[in-house]
Formats: sequence, C-alpha cells, structure tokens
Amino acid sequence: MKNILIIGSGKSGIGACKLAIYKKYNVRLTDCRKIDNKIKEFLSSVNVSYEENKHSKSNLEWADEIIISPGVSNDAEFVQSAKKIGIPIYSEIEFAFRFTNKPVIAITGTNGKTTTSSLLFYTLKNAKLNPRLCGNVGVSFSEVLVTDPGDLYVLEVSSFQLEHISKFKPKIAVLLNLSPDHLDRYGFNKENYFDTKMRIQLNQDNLDSFIYLNDDSNIICRLNNLNQQKLFPFENIKTKKHTSAWIDNNQLIIKNNKNLFTMLLHEMALQGKHNVYNSMAAGIASKILGVSNDVLRMSLTNFKGVEHRLEKVLKLDGKVFINDSKATNCNAAYFALESIKTPIVWICGGVDKGNNYEQLNDLVKEKVHAIIVIGKSSRKIINHFKEIVPNIVKVENMQSAVHQSYMLSKYGDSVLLSPACASFDLFKNYEERGRVFKECVFGL
Repeated sequence: MKNILIIGSGKSGIGACKLAIYKKYNVRLTDCRKIDNKIKEFLSSVNVSYEENKHSKSNLEWADEIIISPGVSNDAEFVQSAKKIGIPIYSEIEFAFRFTNKPVIAITGTNGKTTTSSLLFYTLKNAKLNPRLCGNVGVSFSEVLVTDPGDLYVLEVSSFQLEHISKFKPKIAVLLNLSPDHLDRYGFNKENYFDTKMRIQLNQDNLDSFIYLNDDSNIICRLNNLNQQKLFPFENIKTKKHTSAWIDNNQLIIKNNKNLFTMLLHEMALQGKHNVYNSMAAGIASKILGVSNDVLRMSLTNFKGVEHRLEKVLKLDGKVFINDSKATNCNAAYFALESIKTPIVWICGGVDKGNNYEQLNDLVKEKVHAIIVIGKSSRKIINHFKEIVPNIVKVENMQSAVHQSYMLSKYGDSVLLSPACASFDLFKNYEERGRVFKECVFGL
C-alpha cells in the first residue's frame, strides 16, 4: 500500500487527504504554517499523522508519492529536496483524476474562470446532466469524488494546479484568455505562466475538445503545441471558416456542426465584452455535451452571476457600490472599469504580483475621478496614477476605504472595489475581502 504525503492543509490538501483515506492509502500531512484547529480535529479523527510550522525530512524517507497543494511553491526547499531524491509530486486534480471515468470539463484562463465554470454548471444542471462544480471554485475535485460524485465534473483550474499534472486529461478543455498574472510565482516571466496554462490540453487526443479564444495572441502563438484534439475557437468577429462562436449584428452565434444557436446580446444576463466571451465558451461546451438550444437560451438569460465578480451590492443616495474583489490582476480590473458606464470612485490595492498598470491608464483617465488605495502595494499604485488622478487617498483598512468612497462619490457614481491585487496582506482570500467590503457598505 502506497504512502501518500500531502503538503498543505487547505481545501485541496484536505480534499486529497479524504480521497486518499477513502482509497485506503497510508496518509501523512505536513504544513509549514499553523494548521486550523478544526482541521487538526478532523486529522486526528481519521488517524492521520500531521505536523505544522515545519516540514520534516523524515517524511520524505517515508513517502512514496507527494500530493502538493496549489499554494505551495515549487521553489520551497522541501519540494526541491523531494525532487532531488525522485519522489513523484502530483497536484490534487491529477490525484483525483485517477479515480473517475466520468467526463471532466476543465476551464482555465487568467480571467473569467469562475464565471464561465459557474455558468456552464448552471446550464448543465438545467439540462439535468447531474454535473458537479469543483476545483479552484467551491470544493476540491477530490472531496466531491468522496462526498458527492456526479455524472460529469466542471472543474475550474488554476495555473498552480496545472504545474504538477501527468495524465490529467479533460474531455473538454477551455482556455479563456492569457494575460500576465502571478508573475511572482513564475520568475517574473510571463511566458512561463502562459506555458503553464497551456498544459490544460497537454494530454488530450482526437476524442477530446479544446475551446479557446481566437482573439488572444498569447494563445494563438502556442497552438503549434497541440495534439490532435478537436478545436473550437471563439472570437469577437468571425475571421475563419472553422470559428465556433462569434458576434454578428449584436447577436451571439454558436455553431455546432451545421446547426446555429443565436441570441441577442441584450437578452443575456451577463453583460460586457468579457462576459460575452465567457458565455461563448460555456455555450460551446454545452453544445458539445448535447444541451438543447432552449435550455442554453434559458440559462444564458437567467444566470445570476457569481459573488465577488462585478456584484452590485447596494444603491445608496444615488451611488452604486460594486464588489469586484475577485479582480486580483490588472486584466480583471480592466474588464471591470470598461464595463461601468458611470463616473467611478475606484478602491484598489493589496499584494502586487508584478503588475503593469499601464494597460489601465486610458480607462482610469476617462472614468475614474478618485482612487482609494488599500494594502501593501499602495505606494506603487499611488506613484503610477498620481499624474492621472490627482485625488488619491491611502487608507489602512476596508472600513476607511468604504467611508472615504462614500464621501468622495457623487450622485450617479459607481464605487468599485476592483483591487487588481491579491488579498493576502489584509485578508485570507478575495472572498473574505469581498465579504468585508459588503459588510462595510451595509454599515454606512
């Protein structure tokens, strides 16, 4: 029986732990940080040996295989030691994939992953296909296989989760877009990050499908690395004969074999160019899986969006407060700023991951009349935008940010939390950041 060592006690690590126990492996867990007390209680209840605040080399002598959590860097000394002595290291999605023969639809991209995954799940659920939504959103792939298996799996996948795959082979792989992100993880080399994202289709063959944005030059220049999978490109305006989805005359058009699905853009629940792309990708995947036009139309009409992604929180004194906490990079913040038609008071900041704010200059100049900066990377943001928006205020916490935004905004303005940065300096994750923002807004 194999000895499985799990690095990390977060969602992925504990999911892998549950699945490994379920499959009757010997399991240990190690975390260089403090482990939550509830997690400790669970590990003790299933007799899993664990350690916190360190990684003991003795665990490497014991382990036949390592399951690494996405948040654990490849550069960590313990990981490098494991590689040197040849212990196989796999991501949690690779581990879970061994134990299902059901179709996997894996969705990645710098932005739009959660929205597209949630929309596809909603559509497949409406089609009564018994899907499960998991991975980088909700619960882990491993946990779902143990607690609530389905007939197919919609899997949101991050670049971190793709670093350690070997045989992971989605029936449908979706690559929404590529723009620089997480550069601190990839040696401040965007090409390393892009190449990692492309691994989503690494093991596909001619029975599988690859859906991708044909308008994205960072994707197009990597298409020579594909295998023989079926290709389903989508784009803004149809430029090639084999395009699967495009816009024409304010209509979304999806081509499936010789059949066309058409829908007026203003009838769709999700608005904005980026959301049209998300809807295209989910729509193509739905049609590949046999969803009827009626179900797809109903789903695109009624989908409510996801929490923390351009979520309208409250309208107060003619001012609309919008929670876009999930915008953890400049590209996501660009989409948010682009989609809002009113003057903006912009709340941003957090942990900069190697951002280049140049791409935001024109939109900020056009739409933003005040910036409120919060978090560790405040100085970089202030220095960049001070010539474009003279009214910049630095604050220490979210309560002050919301209070200042209310004071600086006018009737008809939008107050937008779209940080363009990670949250880990002041919050556990972007979800906590978004919840605190909403609490502060409701407390005005």
